[in-house]
Amino acid sequence: MAPNEGAASVEADAKTTKNGFWGRIVQFVRQVIAELKKVVWPTRDELTTFFVVVIVFVLAMMVFSGVVDVITAWLVTKVFGG
Repeated sequence: MAPNEGAASVEADAKTTKNGFWGRIVQFVRQVIAELKKVVWPTRDELTTFFVVVIVFVLAMMVFSGVVDVITAWLVTKVFGG
């Protein structure tokens, strides 16, 4: 860490506290926008592929849960009578 980096950080912190409540909110929004500019957004093809994968996975889990439910209900009926 360079000697000036710590000083710059302290100055930035002091500036943030001087700005007050609304100044911190504006700074937060600016930082959020800056971070969103760094995001690598998926292409349309990637988005379509991810969507299909999620839908197929959810459907598979629904079928699995349904099968487990039916088997469990059948076993409970056999063990405890119906």
